[in-house]
Amino acid sequence: MTVTWEDLGWERLAPGVGRCRLPGWDCTTGLVLGEGTALLVDAGSSLAEGSRLAAAVRGLTGRDVTHLALTHPHFDHVFGAAALPGADVYAAVGMEAVLAHEGAELRLDAIRNGLPVADADAAAAVLPRPVRPVSGEWTLDLGGGRQALLANVGPGHTAHDLAVLVSGTPEVVFCGDLVEESGEPQAGPDAVPSRWPAALDRLLALGGEDAVYVPGHGAVVDAAFVRRQRDELAARFGVS
Repeated sequence: MTVTWEDLGWERLAPGVGRCRLPGWDCTTGLVLGEGTALLVDAGSSLAEGSRLAAAVRGLTGRDVTHLALTHPHFDHVFGAAALPGADVYAAVGMEAVLAHEGAELRLDAIRNGLPVADADAAAAVLPRPVRPVSGEWTLDLGGGRQALLANVGPGHTAHDLAVLVSGTPEVVFCGDLVEESGEPQAGPDAVPSRWPAALDRLLALGGEDAVYVPGHGAVVDAAFVRRQRDELAARFGVS
């Protein structure tokens, strides 16, 4: 029996490209399939969630996750990463230092937001190190004519924001939490508000008017939504 994206509770966005809205924090995980490869965009909030994502990819494709792109260093996006031990890990340059030295802070933030202590302890103890820090743009060849552009578009939501652009019809842009649809974008102590509107300008330049934009939380949006959120953030933070 052939397993479909829908069978697994995933939303298909384009041929070989989909996403899943995870329970709890409504965090989005993306999946991009190439020839014998599988790129996961973000890894969920716990090792158990990462394991479920890995199992879903195997059920859909018969293969393991080969590449993992982390959009930013918040627990709900990175704490599942160690459950994907065979994947090459990509992130914005500087994030490797966050994962190496700020695990205790990520653990506390996870617990404050409701992750069980045991789950937070387990994930924080085995945080991965991105083996390929992205300082500008990195074109990832996934085989079979499939490419994904990893772009260090921040800072904004954090100091280390990575977006993933998947070419095709339509083009798909995984935005991380630079864009949120299910609520107002969250600006924590690690946000860089003065640069956030510029980061959204960069997203729009990458994807263009006809792309599908995938927020870190919430429903898929279009360029007009991203532009409105950019203007709202500029007004909120008093920047142009």
